[in-house]
Amino acid sequence: MNHIEVWKKCLAIIRDNVNPGSFRTWFEPIEAKELLEGVLTISVPSEYFPEYIEEHFIDTLSMALREVIGPKARLVYDVPASKGNNGAGVIVKSDSDTVMPKSSKDKDNGGYTLPQARKISIDPNLNYNYSFDNFVEGDCNRLARAAGVEISKNPGHNAFNPLFIYGGPGMGKTHLIQAVGIAVKEKYQDKTVLYVTASRFQTHYVDSVISNKLTEFLHYYQSTDVLIIDDVQEFAQKQGTQKAFFQIFNYLHQLGKQLVLSCDKAPSELKGLEQRLLSRFKWGLTTELTAPDFKTRVAILKMKAAKEGLEVDDSIINYIAQNVTSNVRELEGTLISLIANSKLTDKELTLDLARESIDRIVSNTRHEVTLDNIQDAVCDYFDITRDKLISKSRKRDIVQARQIAMYLCRSLTSSSLDLIGTHLGGKDHATVLYACKTIGDLLTTDRSFKQYISDIEKIIYSNI
Repeated sequence: MNHIEVWKKCLAIIRDNVNPGSFRTWFEPIEAKELLEGVLTISVPSEYFPEYIEEHFIDTLSMALREVIGPKARLVYDVPASKGNNGAGVIVKSDSDTVMPKSSKDKDNGGYTLPQARKISIDPNLNYNYSFDNFVEGDCNRLARAAGVEISKNPGHNAFNPLFIYGGPGMGKTHLIQAVGIAVKEKYQDKTVLYVTASRFQTHYVDSVISNKLTEFLHYYQSTDVLIIDDVQEFAQKQGTQKAFFQIFNYLHQLGKQLVLSCDKAPSELKGLEQRLLSRFKWGLTTELTAPDFKTRVAILKMKAAKEGLEVDDSIINYIAQNVTSNVRELEGTLISLIANSKLTDKELTLDLARESIDRIVSNTRHEVTLDNIQDAVCDYFDITRDKLISKSRKRDIVQARQIAMYLCRSLTSSSLDLIGTHLGGKDHATVLYACKTIGDLLTTDRSFKQYISDIEKIIYSNI
């Protein structure tokens, strides 16, 4: 058999032992180049293929080679220089299953080193308003801020890699993680920093798979020195995205690059993410941002007023700080609303005006509703346990309660269908969509059903 026939037989064996998606992505692009004395040379599109294949498919690949060629089969990966290598470097698969790089610089080295990603131009996507200079420190964030500052001094070479920051909405997570990136760029202009939301990362990944540009996608993120991912809980149930991020995480961490992550929950509370990812989230420092205390709230309001070039009396600042306590976002929003009200009505900004406006704002402000709030309220209303609600039971009353919970999660939160399904027993997005349609139809035809929903909503908002 020639090299083409040998590789076709190997592919037939590999196809039967890996999933179709992996086969299309990692094996179909490979071409056989030469077969000489039991050594098969295959041409791969980039330097990342050997690394990924050796990590994920080594047993299957070895089995195929030995079955087709024989017990002393060897494999050579040919990585063209045009794909980023300096010279026509190759990586050799030896009889003993060790991987040895061969290059013009080091022909005799028996150890394996990760190929360095070629530097490319990347926009960091940073908002330069989110710096450490305008991030107010308090007991609620002191540890996280101190870690961020330390990271910016020596990214990747510290005890906080990855830095995993979690907390509820409006606690300052986005501000803090972007501040790390800004500080790194100020100190190390040559370092590649990238801030990206998890949802944008997911979209980028899907686009790369559809356009058959997964290698370019991996190369883009592996070219960073500091990778900052916001809202990693959005990776839940996105298996392909998680696998891609896992590979990027490993690559960057092994090369001493810095990872900074934010999330709405601690790693131990996350659902729908692979255990191997969750364990890596805990490798560095995990720290929580909590609601600011009174002293910190006052400092935040004073900084916000100064930034807007306004003088606000201390009595007004204190009144806002006493009455708006949930998070930083609402605190700053209340101050801006108050100032706007004063300007639009041409009234002097007095404590009386502040009391009138703030009391109205606070009474109309609903606290953030969570998926757990909704599940608890539905369980209370129907007098069932959480375990029954998320079970696979097909009893009519349980199914209806579960569908109502899904409907309320969709209408009262910004959570994705996949995330809602995960929290309600691992259901898929199609099940959630069907439940929402079913409940929506009932609301238009059944008055008593409207009362169910209204009563449950009252329970939800009375408990938060």
